[in-house]
Amino acid sequence: MLLTQVRKKVSVPLHYAIFNLISVTMNDTSNGLQLLTTNGFATISNIYTEDEITRISQVIHQADTSKSTFRKSADLFAIRQFLREIPEAVPLIFNKNLQDIISQLPGSYPFVVKSIYFDKPPGSNWYVSWHQDLTISADQKTDIPGFGPWTVKMNQFAVQPPVPYLENITTIRIHLDQTTAENGALKVIPGSHLKRVYRPETIDWTIEKEVTCEVPAGGVMLMKPLLLHSSSRTTNGQPRRVIHIELANMELPTPLQWAERLSIQ
Repeated sequence: MLLTQVRKKVSVPLHYAIFNLISVTMNDTSNGLQLLTTNGFATISNIYTEDEITRISQVIHQADTSKSTFRKSADLFAIRQFLREIPEAVPLIFNKNLQDIISQLPGSYPFVVKSIYFDKPPGSNWYVSWHQDLTISADQKTDIPGFGPWTVKMNQFAVQPPVPYLENITTIRIHLDQTTAENGALKVIPGSHLKRVYRPETIDWTIEKEVTCEVPAGGVMLMKPLLLHSSSRTTNGQPRRVIHIELANMELPTPLQWAERLSIQ
């Protein structure tokens, strides 16, 4: 199993170019996970077999889509609180390979705080502009210093927490289909997570360079929420199914709690 950096889309600074050429074994975490720490993202291939992808797909297709956490349109099918809504998927997703990755992440990540399933079907014209993932999902709205503004989406409270909470979250994106630039692979700005809150309208494109993160089916992408990222419309008619999981190691201040919390230890 190899920890690899994504291919370049455009010319990037030398140290990023060097990282793009590195391919290390999972045993070499000191070098491999530096990609996540320094660039804010990394990709890992061959985490799931074709059979495992098929079984995960089957439990998703068998789900009751009438629930309020399910969203279905011509451009997007999504399931919020995915692991809670489809518990049969939990042992399939957290196979030995993924558990090994989690155990080697810098710091301790004992629980899941968000899980979403995205299905971007062939012909979708859905896209996402440049942004950081600045909000978390909470169980209630309450006045706590440093937390705000608040929003409500699909009966779920979301709030922007103090930056340390975002810095202590790692996102794992599980790719059930091959993801390329033609079917909406994420574009990212390497190292942008180190600038903390970085407003898209202030991006200096004479300094920053975007990279397209292509991931094979059965692979995963690790990323930090503060990494600036976007995705384009599908142009090749190929699907893109992704399971988005956020891991955290900090509890929220009382009485606030994570809206979705699943222990993985």
